[in-house]
Amino acid sequence: MPLTLDTPTDTELPTLVEIWEAAVRATHHFLPESDLQVIKPLLREQYFPAVHLTCARDGSGRILGFLGTSEDMVEMLFVDPACHGQGVGKRLMRHAIDTLGATRVDVNEQNPQAVGFYQHLGFVVTDRSRLDGGGRPFPILHMQLTTP
Repeated sequence: MPLTLDTPTDTELPTLVEIWEAAVRATHHFLPESDLQVIKPLLREQYFPAVHLTCARDGSGRILGFLGTSEDMVEMLFVDPACHGQGVGKRLMRHAIDTLGATRVDVNEQNPQAVGFYQHLGFVVTDRSRLDGGGRPFPILHMQLTTP
């Protein structure tokens, strides 16, 4: 699938929130609805402004997924569940690694599909935190790129 990568506009941020919610509902089965509702408004208020956003678009310009990076850290990667397994996440991560210099990512331990995805790209677990960044009991695996 041919993809174009670029920076989303402010008017497209609601689309990113929709993709985030759909992806989280499809992959983060451990996350209670109450936590999802707490996190959702923080995306636009705190999380998006703190990262460099890159989105992947199909040939018609529709956003299929997005990536948020800060320095050498991938802070977020979410792909529309309808596009999982079609290379969107891999293309975004190759951009993060090859162009943006990303070498680190944190991933929920309870999301084995994501852990395997990052391992396939050459990341290895270097540490583990028993709580997530919000202090919730969702262990985080800290991963480092070993093979670019």
